[in-house]
Amino acid sequence: MPGCHVTDHQMRLFMTLEQTYSVPVAAAKAGVSQATGYRINSDPVLPRQKKVSRSRRRPDPLADIFDAEVVPLLKSSPGLRPVSIFEELLRRHPDLSPGIRRTLERRIRTWRAEHGPEQEVIFRQIHTPGKMA
Repeated sequence: MPGCHVTDHQMRLFMTLEQTYSVPVAAAKAGVSQATGYRINSDPVLPRQKKVSRSRRRPDPLADIFDAEVVPLLKSSPGLRPVSIFEELLRRHPDLSPGIRRTLERRIRTWRAEHGPEQEVIFRQIHTPGKMA
C-alpha cells in the first residue's frame, strides 16, 4: 500500500517468506510492494531499529539567560507571571526574538513543577451507593 510504513511484523514475514519464494511473491504475501521487497532485501534492518533520536532543531535561545536571570526572578517573587518576565527579558536583551515567549512559558512551567512551592494534594472520595450501609 503506497504511503504506509512497513511494520516490523511485515518485514519479518517477508524475510521468512523470501527464503522459500521469490521476492515478488514474498512481498505480495507480506503485504508490501515489490520495490519495498527489494529494498528490504538490500537492507534487512527492522524499522524499529532504524529510528534515530530527534535533537534540537535550533540552538537554545535561553541557554545562558534562564539560569542566570530568570531563576533568580522566580525565586525572589514566585507570583510573577511568565509574560512579565518575558517583557523584562526583552527590556534587558533587545536582541532577543519575540518568538521565544512560548519557550519561556514552557521552561517556567517546568521549573515551577520541579522547584516551585508545594501543591496541595487532593484525594477524591467516591461513595458508591449501598456499599457502606
